[in-house]
Amino acid sequence: MATVQTGLECFLKSPPKWTANARLGLLCNPASVDRRFNHARWVIQQRFPDQLAALYSPQHGFFAEKQDNMIESADGVDPVLNLPIYSLYGKTRVPTKTMLDPIDVLLVDLQDVGTRVYTFMYTLSYCLEAAKALHKKVVVLDRPNPINGQTLEGNCLDPEYRSFVGRYTLPMRHALTIGELARLFNEHFEIGCDLETIPMKGWRRSMFFRQTGLPWVAPSPNLPSPVSAMVYPGQVLWEGTNVSEGRGTTLPFELFGAPYIDVAKIVAAIDNESIPGIILRPVVFEPTANKWQAQPCQGFQIHITDPKQYRPYETSLRLIQAVIRHHKEVFEWKQPPYEYETHKLPIDLIIGDRKIRQRLENMEPIDTIVESWQKGLNAFKKISRRFYLYK
Repeated sequence: MATVQTGLECFLKSPPKWTANARLGLLCNPASVDRRFNHARWVIQQRFPDQLAALYSPQHGFFAEKQDNMIESADGVDPVLNLPIYSLYGKTRVPTKTMLDPIDVLLVDLQDVGTRVYTFMYTLSYCLEAAKALHKKVVVLDRPNPINGQTLEGNCLDPEYRSFVGRYTLPMRHALTIGELARLFNEHFEIGCDLETIPMKGWRRSMFFRQTGLPWVAPSPNLPSPVSAMVYPGQVLWEGTNVSEGRGTTLPFELFGAPYIDVAKIVAAIDNESIPGIILRPVVFEPTANKWQAQPCQGFQIHITDPKQYRPYETSLRLIQAVIRHHKEVFEWKQPPYEYETHKLPIDLIIGDRKIRQRLENMEPIDTIVESWQKGLNAFKKISRRFYLYK
């Protein structure tokens, strides 16, 4: 197994010259650890005594304690270092002048999960914009894309459906690290911040997370393992429906189901050849929270047998279409609000395009839908390659 050094570890081993006397801020959460599970704020404070001046948290809170969308975090004080914690998913999602006044350089150490709708990258983008306006430097301490840096999948966002789960025209599975995303946002989307990325050592684009030798700490409450991160680009679509995506269970996103689902009909509808790389195992589960709380749900667990062959987004589109076909009387799209958007359907925001939802409803073949996004996907790949840091 390879041993990858994260941007955090490389930064601490060979600090850039600008660190001398710089007032540092750190955007982080519980997944911001080194390989021995030491938290970034602690090792940075040890390496640069009295220079760490403020902490910042993304969605789900500094301790990743907030479970769901639109559950905000308040500002606070870190009980370990007695530093202020400014929430970037609370009263504001954009850093204010007051928040950035205590620092010269904002360090960003967040574990992204390779999916367009995961909001940490948009918190980063707002930080880049604020830093540009307030003449601050941003330094991204890079981490692996846990679902590899080669495989792109899905349609690119239609600008009409921009939201906090999609600010830029990315495909659902973008194949970039958070450091590469920062470069893309800053240059291609012309933010123009004073940005530096500290690359990893030893990471290759072909790697899945378990090949890195790094420990997994859940970056958000419902991504407890690398497997949940792998299924997430597709299984997140259930958030826009009345089918449980497994929240309130020990296997969020790996499980999905509802009391009304006829498992035999879904099995019959899905051609195993069309969903390579996984096995769908019929299950019954009872969520302790969220949709269908305390009600038995018939559904499936996704078991990944070949991550290289598995296409989570395409697979979940096939599954949703099968549920619509066989349960159209009871299947429903979730209604707004969703991530502060009060008019558009959540599923349209998640997919990033109203037309794909309509094509699912009209029973258009999934192969035809997949073919329709290839041109945009190829164009994005050509653009994104300019910002690669790794082979």
